[in-house]
Amino acid sequence: MIGNLRTITGYDAAETLWRATVPPETVFDLWEVRAAFHRHFRRPIRFITGSAVDGSRLFLPLCRVEEKGCWSYFPGETWNGKTWLEQNRLFASGLEASQLAELLGGDFHLRYLTDCRAGHGELTIDETGYLFHPPAYRFGIENWWQLFRRKSQKNLRRELAAFSGFRCRIDQTPEGPFQRLVELNISRFGSSSYFADARFLAGFYDMLQALSKMGLLRMTSLSLGKNVVAVDAGSVYRGQYTLLAGGTDAAFPGVAKLINLLHLEWACTQQLDEVDFLCGDFLWKPLFHLTPRPLYLFTSMH
Repeated sequence: MIGNLRTITGYDAAETLWRATVPPETVFDLWEVRAAFHRHFRRPIRFITGSAVDGSRLFLPLCRVEEKGCWSYFPGETWNGKTWLEQNRLFASGLEASQLAELLGGDFHLRYLTDCRAGHGELTIDETGYLFHPPAYRFGIENWWQLFRRKSQKNLRRELAAFSGFRCRIDQTPEGPFQRLVELNISRFGSSSYFADARFLAGFYDMLQALSKMGLLRMTSLSLGKNVVAVDAGSVYRGQYTLLAGGTDAAFPGVAKLINLLHLEWACTQQLDEVDFLCGDFLWKPLFHLTPRPLYLFTSMH
Protein backbone atom coordinates (compact mmCIF):
# COMPACT_ATOMS: atom_id res chain seq x y z
CA MET A 1 0.00 0.00 0.00
CA ILE A 2 1.16 3.50 -0.81
CA GLY A 3 0.12 6.40 1.36
CA ASN A 4 0.11 10.17 0.92
CA LEU A 5 0.64 9.81 -2.80
CA ARG A 6 1.26 13.13 -4.57
CA THR A 7 2.51 14.22 -7.98
CA ILE A 8 4.65 17.35 -8.28
CA THR A 9 4.89 19.15 -11.62
CA GLY A 10 6.17 22.60 -10.64
CA TYR A 11 9.88 23.41 -10.70
CA ASP A 12 10.14 25.09 -7.28
CA ALA A 13 8.23 22.32 -5.50
CA ALA A 14 10.34 19.71 -7.33
CA GLU A 15 13.54 21.37 -6.15
CA THR A 16 12.33 21.48 -2.54
CA LEU A 17 11.34 17.82 -2.66
CA TRP A 18 14.62 16.74 -4.26
CA ARG A 19 16.73 18.59 -1.70
CA ALA A 20 14.68 17.12 1.16
CA THR A 21 14.78 13.54 -0.13
CA VAL A 22 17.98 12.79 -2.05
CA PRO A 23 21.04 12.36 0.19
CA PRO A 24 23.92 14.34 -1.39
CA GLU A 25 26.33 11.41 -1.57
CA THR A 26 27.76 11.99 -5.05
CA VAL A 27 28.08 14.95 -7.37
CA PHE A 28 25.14 13.59 -9.39
CA ASP A 29 22.89 13.99 -6.34
CA LEU A 30 23.32 17.76 -6.33
CA TRP A 31 20.27 19.66 -7.51
CA GLU A 32 22.52 22.23 -9.17
CA VAL A 33 23.89 19.53 -11.49
CA ARG A 34 20.45 18.32 -12.48
CA ALA A 35 19.01 21.83 -12.82
CA ALA A 36 21.79 22.88 -15.21
CA PHE A 37 20.53 20.42 -17.82
CA HIS A 38 16.85 21.04 -17.10
CA ARG A 39 17.26 24.70 -18.00
CA HIS A 40 18.08 23.71 -21.58
CA PHE A 41 16.09 20.51 -22.16
CA ARG A 42 12.93 21.80 -20.40
CA ARG A 43 11.39 18.37 -19.97
CA PRO A 44 7.97 18.30 -18.27
CA ILE A 45 8.49 17.41 -14.59
CA ARG A 46 6.62 14.63 -12.80
CA PHE A 47 7.91 13.86 -9.32
CA ILE A 48 5.92 11.16 -7.52
CA THR A 49 6.13 11.11 -3.73
CA GLY A 50 4.45 9.20 -0.95
CA SER A 51 5.03 6.51 1.68
CA ALA A 52 6.15 3.03 0.64
CA VAL A 53 4.84 -0.17 2.23
CA ASP A 54 7.97 -0.64 4.35
CA GLY A 55 7.55 2.79 5.91
CA SER A 56 10.24 4.44 3.80
CA ARG A 57 9.61 7.45 1.61
CA LEU A 58 8.59 6.86 -1.97
CA PHE A 59 10.23 9.23 -4.43
CA LEU A 60 10.34 8.88 -8.20
CA PRO A 61 11.84 11.96 -9.92
CA LEU A 62 10.64 11.67 -13.49
CA CYS A 63 10.41 13.81 -16.60
CA ARG A 64 8.87 13.27 -20.00
CA VAL A 65 11.20 12.66 -22.94
CA GLU A 66 8.68 13.52 -25.60
CA GLU A 67 10.66 12.41 -28.64
CA LYS A 68 10.96 8.93 -27.11
CA GLY A 69 7.43 8.87 -25.74
CA CYS A 70 8.53 7.72 -22.30
CA TRP A 71 9.20 8.74 -18.71
CA SER A 72 12.85 9.11 -17.84
CA TYR A 73 14.92 10.02 -14.80
CA PHE A 74 15.06 13.77 -14.20
CA PRO A 75 16.24 15.93 -15.96
CA GLY A 76 16.04 13.79 -19.11
CA GLU A 77 19.21 15.18 -20.69
CA THR A 78 19.83 13.15 -23.84
CA TRP A 79 22.85 12.37 -25.92
CA ASN A 80 22.31 10.16 -28.99
CA GLY A 81 18.84 9.49 -27.62
CA LYS A 82 20.11 8.27 -24.24
CA THR A 83 20.30 9.99 -20.89
CA TRP A 84 23.78 10.71 -19.55
CA LEU A 85 23.78 11.48 -15.82
CA GLU A 86 24.76 8.43 -13.77
CA GLN A 87 24.13 6.92 -10.31
CA ASN A 88 20.38 7.46 -10.37
CA ARG A 89 18.33 6.01 -7.52
CA LEU A 90 14.75 4.83 -7.11
CA PHE A 91 13.42 5.53 -3.63
CA ALA A 92 10.83 2.76 -3.69
CA SER A 93 12.32 -0.10 -1.70
CA GLY A 94 9.00 -1.53 -0.50
CA LEU A 95 7.39 -1.91 -3.91
CA GLU A 96 7.24 -4.86 -6.24
CA ALA A 97 8.47 -4.21 -9.77
CA SER A 98 4.90 -4.51 -11.06
CA GLN A 99 3.68 -1.93 -8.53
CA LEU A 100 6.47 0.42 -9.48
CA ALA A 101 5.67 0.03 -13.16
CA GLU A 102 2.01 0.78 -12.46
CA LEU A 103 3.00 3.95 -10.60
CA LEU A 104 5.22 5.09 -13.43
CA GLY A 105 2.39 4.66 -15.91
CA GLY A 106 2.87 4.30 -19.66
CA ASP A 107 6.29 3.64 -21.09
CA PHE A 108 9.37 4.36 -19.00
CA HIS A 109 13.12 4.04 -19.47
CA LEU A 110 15.24 4.65 -16.36
CA ARG A 111 18.97 4.27 -16.88
CA TYR A 112 22.15 4.17 -14.79
CA LEU A 113 20.45 2.96 -11.62
CA THR A 114 22.70 2.07 -8.71
CA ASP A 115 20.40 -0.66 -7.32
CA CYS A 116 19.99 -3.93 -9.20
CA ARG A 117 16.54 -4.63 -7.73
CA ALA A 118 13.13 -3.10 -8.27
CA GLY A 119 11.00 -4.65 -5.56
CA HIS A 120 11.73 -8.35 -5.94
CA GLY A 121 12.64 -8.19 -9.63
CA GLU A 122 16.22 -8.18 -10.80
CA LEU A 123 17.10 -5.41 -13.22
CA THR A 124 19.25 -5.83 -16.31
CA ILE A 125 22.71 -4.31 -16.55
CA ASP A 126 22.62 -1.06 -18.48
CA GLU A 127 26.32 -0.21 -18.73
CA THR A 128 29.48 -0.65 -16.70
CA GLY A 129 31.30 2.18 -14.96
CA TYR A 130 34.96 2.07 -13.92
CA LEU A 131 36.48 3.10 -10.60
CA PHE A 132 39.93 3.58 -9.11
CA HIS A 133 40.35 3.24 -5.34
CA PRO A 134 43.53 4.89 -4.00
CA PRO A 135 43.21 3.29 -0.52
CA ALA A 136 43.59 -0.14 -2.15
CA TYR A 137 47.13 0.91 -3.16
CA ARG A 138 47.94 2.61 0.16
CA PHE A 139 47.79 5.90 -1.79
CA GLY A 140 50.94 4.97 -3.71
CA ILE A 141 50.84 4.99 -7.51
CA GLU A 142 53.90 2.72 -7.66
CA ASN A 143 51.84 0.06 -5.90
CA TRP A 144 49.32 0.36 -8.74
CA TRP A 145 52.11 -0.07 -11.30
CA GLN A 146 52.89 -3.46 -9.76
CA LEU A 147 49.63 -4.81 -11.18
CA PHE A 148 51.15 -4.78 -14.66
CA ARG A 149 53.20 -7.59 -16.08
CA ARG A 150 56.78 -6.57 -16.59
CA LYS A 151 56.50 -6.30 -20.37
CA SER A 152 53.19 -4.41 -20.25
CA GLN A 153 54.57 -1.99 -17.68
CA LYS A 154 57.68 -1.38 -19.76
CA ASN A 155 55.64 -0.73 -22.91
CA LEU A 156 53.26 1.67 -21.16
CA ARG A 157 56.08 3.61 -19.50
CA ARG A 158 57.81 3.91 -22.88
CA GLU A 159 54.60 5.21 -24.49
CA LEU A 160 54.13 7.81 -21.77
CA ALA A 161 57.78 8.86 -21.90
CA ALA A 162 57.11 10.32 -25.36
CA PHE A 163 55.31 13.18 -23.60
CA SER A 164 58.14 14.07 -21.24
CA GLY A 165 57.93 17.74 -22.24
CA PHE A 166 54.25 18.18 -21.43
CA ARG A 167 52.88 20.95 -19.21
CA CYS A 168 49.87 20.45 -16.95
CA ARG A 169 47.53 23.26 -15.98
CA ILE A 170 44.68 23.10 -13.46
CA ASP A 171 41.75 25.54 -13.54
CA GLN A 172 38.83 25.92 -11.16
CA THR A 173 36.69 27.70 -13.75
CA PRO A 174 35.59 26.41 -17.17
CA GLU A 175 35.91 29.60 -19.23
CA GLY A 176 39.26 28.97 -20.90
CA PRO A 177 39.72 25.19 -21.09
CA PHE A 178 36.13 24.21 -21.87
CA GLN A 179 36.14 25.63 -25.39
CA ARG A 180 39.23 23.58 -26.21
CA LEU A 181 37.68 20.48 -24.60
CA VAL A 182 34.66 20.80 -26.87
CA GLU A 183 36.83 21.33 -29.96
CA LEU A 184 38.88 18.23 -29.21
CA ASN A 185 35.85 16.10 -28.40
CA ILE A 186 33.95 17.06 -31.54
CA SER A 187 37.04 16.60 -33.71
CA ARG A 188 37.33 13.02 -32.43
CA PHE A 189 33.68 11.96 -32.31
CA GLY A 190 31.88 14.25 -34.76
CA SER A 191 28.09 13.90 -34.63
CA SER A 192 28.49 11.26 -31.89
CA SER A 193 30.07 13.81 -29.55
CA TYR A 194 28.14 14.78 -26.43
CA PHE A 195 28.50 18.35 -27.54
CA ALA A 196 27.00 17.98 -31.02
CA ASP A 197 23.62 18.73 -29.38
CA ALA A 198 23.44 22.43 -28.51
CA ARG A 199 21.15 21.71 -25.53
CA PHE A 200 23.58 19.24 -24.03
CA LEU A 201 26.51 21.58 -24.67
CA ALA A 202 24.78 24.46 -22.89
CA GLY A 203 23.61 22.25 -20.03
CA PHE A 204 27.06 20.77 -19.52
CA TYR A 205 28.65 24.20 -19.45
CA ASP A 206 26.09 25.42 -16.92
CA MET A 207 26.85 22.36 -14.80
CA LEU A 208 30.56 23.22 -14.83
CA GLN A 209 29.75 26.80 -13.88
CA ALA A 210 27.65 25.59 -10.95
CA LEU A 211 30.40 23.22 -9.80
CA SER A 212 32.92 26.04 -10.06
CA LYS A 213 30.81 28.31 -7.86
CA MET A 214 30.66 25.55 -5.23
CA GLY A 215 34.44 25.03 -5.39
CA LEU A 216 34.04 21.52 -6.81
CA LEU A 217 35.42 21.92 -10.35
CA ARG A 218 38.83 20.70 -11.53
CA MET A 219 39.75 21.31 -15.19
CA THR A 220 42.96 19.60 -16.31
CA SER A 221 44.77 20.70 -19.50
CA LEU A 222 47.89 19.18 -21.04
CA SER A 223 50.07 21.13 -23.49
CA LEU A 224 52.93 20.16 -25.75
CA GLY A 225 54.68 23.22 -27.10
CA LYS A 226 51.94 25.68 -28.02
CA ASN A 227 49.31 23.00 -28.49
CA VAL A 228 46.73 22.06 -25.85
CA VAL A 229 46.44 18.36 -26.65
CA ALA A 230 44.11 17.13 -23.90
CA VAL A 231 41.49 18.62 -21.57
CA ASP A 232 39.40 16.87 -18.92
CA ALA A 233 36.57 18.25 -16.80
CA GLY A 234 36.28 16.72 -13.35
CA SER A 235 34.67 17.32 -9.99
CA VAL A 236 35.93 16.57 -6.47
CA TYR A 237 33.13 16.02 -3.97
CA ARG A 238 33.20 14.21 -0.63
CA GLY A 239 36.40 12.32 -1.41
CA GLN A 240 35.21 11.28 -4.86
CA TYR A 241 36.91 12.53 -8.02
CA THR A 242 34.50 12.22 -10.95
CA LEU A 243 35.79 12.67 -14.51
CA LEU A 244 32.85 14.09 -16.41
CA ALA A 245 34.09 14.46 -19.99
CA GLY A 246 37.23 15.20 -21.94
CA GLY A 247 38.88 15.60 -25.29
CA THR A 248 42.23 14.62 -26.77
CA ASP A 249 44.10 15.50 -29.95
CA ALA A 250 44.13 12.55 -32.36
CA ALA A 251 47.53 13.70 -33.62
CA PHE A 252 49.03 12.67 -30.26
CA PRO A 253 48.10 9.02 -29.66
CA GLY A 254 48.70 7.97 -26.09
CA VAL A 255 47.98 11.36 -24.55
CA ALA A 256 44.67 10.08 -23.17
CA LYS A 257 46.58 7.48 -21.15
CA LEU A 258 48.87 10.19 -19.84
CA ILE A 259 46.12 12.49 -18.61
CA ASN A 260 44.30 9.56 -16.99
CA LEU A 261 47.48 8.47 -15.24
CA LEU A 262 47.83 12.01 -13.90
CA HIS A 263 44.33 11.73 -12.44
CA LEU A 264 45.29 8.51 -10.65
CA GLU A 265 48.52 10.04 -9.32
CA TRP A 266 46.75 13.15 -8.07
CA ALA A 267 44.03 11.11 -6.37
CA CYS A 268 46.72 9.18 -4.52
CA THR A 269 48.55 12.31 -3.38
CA GLN A 270 45.25 13.80 -2.15
CA GLN A 271 44.32 10.52 -0.46
CA LEU A 272 40.90 10.49 -2.10
CA ASP A 273 38.54 7.57 -1.62
CA GLU A 274 37.56 7.01 -5.22
CA VAL A 275 38.01 8.11 -8.83
CA ASP A 276 34.99 7.55 -11.07
CA PHE A 277 35.69 7.41 -14.80
CA LEU A 278 31.99 6.78 -15.55
CA CYS A 279 30.57 4.39 -18.10
CA GLY A 280 31.87 3.98 -21.60
CA ASP A 281 33.66 1.09 -23.21
CA PHE A 282 37.16 2.49 -23.68
CA LEU A 283 40.03 0.02 -23.98
CA TRP A 284 42.30 1.92 -21.60
CA LYS A 285 39.96 1.34 -18.64
CA PRO A 286 40.55 -2.43 -18.36
CA LEU A 287 44.20 -1.82 -19.26
CA PHE A 288 44.52 0.46 -16.22
CA HIS A 289 43.07 -2.25 -13.95
CA LEU A 290 40.07 -0.14 -12.97
CA THR A 291 37.30 -1.75 -10.95
CA PRO A 292 34.11 -2.35 -12.97
CA ARG A 293 30.78 -1.33 -11.46
CA PRO A 294 27.52 -2.20 -13.24
CA LEU A 295 24.66 0.27 -13.39
CA TYR A 296 21.15 -0.95 -14.10
CA LEU A 297 18.14 -0.36 -16.34
CA PHE A 298 14.43 -0.43 -15.49
CA THR A 299 12.37 -0.13 -18.65
CA SER A 300 9.12 -1.04 -20.32
CA MET A 301 10.62 -0.47 -23.76
CA HIS A 302 12.30 -3.29 -25.65
